[in-house]
Amino acid sequence: MSKKYSNNKILTLVITLLFVFSIFGTVVADGHNDNMKDIVDTAVDADGFNTLVTAVQKSGLVDALKGEGPFTVFAPTDKAFSNLPKGILDTLLANPELLSEVLLYHVVEGKVMAEDVAEMNGAQVETLYGENIKISITDGLVYINEAKVTSTDIETTNGVIHVIDSVLVPYEDLMDIVDTAIRTGSLNTLVTAVVEAELVGALKGEGPYTVFAPTNEAFAALPDQFLEHLLKDKNVLQSYLLYHVVEGKVMAQDVISLDGVSVNTLFGKNIEVSIKNGSVYIDNSKVIITDIETKNGVIHLIDKVLVP
Repeated sequence: MSKKYSNNKILTLVITLLFVFSIFGTVVADGHNDNMKDIVDTAVDADGFNTLVTAVQKSGLVDALKGEGPFTVFAPTDKAFSNLPKGILDTLLANPELLSEVLLYHVVEGKVMAEDVAEMNGAQVETLYGENIKISITDGLVYINEAKVTSTDIETTNGVIHVIDSVLVPYEDLMDIVDTAIRTGSLNTLVTAVVEAELVGALKGEGPYTVFAPTNEAFAALPDQFLEHLLKDKNVLQSYLLYHVVEGKVMAQDVISLDGVSVNTLFGKNIEVSIKNGSVYIDNSKVIITDIETKNGVIHLIDKVLVP
């Protein structure tokens, strides 16, 4: 799903994104900075929007602080990032390419001011990511997809910024379960096992599936040579892996309502969902990260390998 862009576009994206958090301490009530500086100079002394800063750093775009534009940026606040399902943000920060694509999904070419947006109700606008965002107006409020615009017309020397209360994520364009696991970093052993068990094709299928994914540490905690034995026996390995997969897309809020319920797995045996001291357990394994959404389902990380 990777999109190709010119260096100038990416450079301008980063500069504009960095400017979001740099201007908030100096803009006046109408959103205009009377002492407007270029984006690079203003970004040097910036405060706030820490998650956005981290995202730009993790994306590998920090050095790209130059560009002409103009561009329009719909910029999420720190609170917007904090409202993301925890697994999504962790996945993004661990994967610079995917993170860059999500950032590009917040940027539109050209300088679109609030008065222009107000006339675009229902319009689909292409982003630098290459996919469209939808502009809509409800009860006098402007929304970009499901994100509400909370501050408008923060002008810069190379474009304009509108602040939004949610992070825009092109979920329909996310990777499938296998690709997401590959990029997550903490699931390398699971990916190896899936490959050895010849289940890659199945887990890249239409689904949807819910995967309770043991981390690298979970596999490392298995008895000595147990994993090595599993990797050598494809049939047994398949059984173990399928015992971690449930049909359907079961989000964290759904799991919480399943306390005490036994759920059938693709292995054909049931796993038991329970809640202890506010934590969710699958059999005796604790769920540690939830709701990593993928194109064909969702992944929840667990701290132990489930044994059928």
